[in-house]
Amino acid sequence: MPARIEHDARVSIELSLRRLDHVAAALFPQYSRSRLQQWIDSGELTVDGENRKPKYKVSAGAMLRIAAQPELSSNSPEAIALDIVYEDAAVLVVNKAAGLVVHPGAGNQGGTLLNALLHHDADLEAVPRAGIVHRLDKDTTGLMVVAKTLSSQNRLVQQLQDRTVKRVYEAVTYGVIGQSGTVDAPIGRHSHNRTRMSIQTGGREAITHYRPLRQFKHFSHLELSLETGRTHQIRVHMQHLRHPLIGDPTYGGTFRQPPGQSNAELVDYVRSFPRQALHARQLSFVHPDTGQAPSFTADLPDDMGRLLELLLQHESS
Repeated sequence: MPARIEHDARVSIELSLRRLDHVAAALFPQYSRSRLQQWIDSGELTVDGENRKPKYKVSAGAMLRIAAQPELSSNSPEAIALDIVYEDAAVLVVNKAAGLVVHPGAGNQGGTLLNALLHHDADLEAVPRAGIVHRLDKDTTGLMVVAKTLSSQNRLVQQLQDRTVKRVYEAVTYGVIGQSGTVDAPIGRHSHNRTRMSIQTGGREAITHYRPLRQFKHFSHLELSLETGRTHQIRVHMQHLRHPLIGDPTYGGTFRQPPGQSNAELVDYVRSFPRQALHARQLSFVHPDTGQAPSFTADLPDDMGRLLELLLQHESS
């Protein structure tokens, strides 16, 4: 059973006569406002031992106390192997494999990264979504950071909202991309197919930067970095440029025969590539406890490595 959450803080003169919910946010910045609101409503955050409303004006010298029981996950731990790149008391960085769904959902009630995290560390049961603060698509590989405490989760979420978490990807696309650029095109849920996203005038802001790492006769090896983190962002933006990712039939990456390419091994490999050729290679953020800015990298998975080997052998200009 995860440990009970307990904190005390005395109200300063500067915070006196302000609303309880505002004072709590100032005194306990390691927790989200919504979490503090829940504790006020449940009576787990008190003023001098008394339950108060969020609008209650708190006096200087009052003692705010949190004595909260962690909310436990309703999901089950599952013994699923994890590739752990880094771990300490506050965060965990994993290199997600292809085919691993991040959250349970319709059609995926088990066998997810969340289930694997609960098995790896039982204390993650007390952290919403087992500490997951951002996502990768099922068939995208690479780095994700997981928060191991409520306070580190709040700080990482704030960094994501402030766009200070740096994420760099590698992808292989159809067509030759000759120079670096930026796609600034809003993304929203597709009007007819709710499992897809699309470029929409009224969508949420989405910005992707890209640069070619290697150009082939009919393909490009790209590095991409995100300013925003919309669902399927890179896949949608590359489709928008008419350079969809190899292996991504949802966004135009179904097999197309390269003109004049006769090497059977390369053609068969591209045709049968089982997923979008996308890998989250690099991740950096401010550590929620130390304030340092670690950076982590994960090598390309074997399938993308083999794809690039074949392109170098048979598609080099």
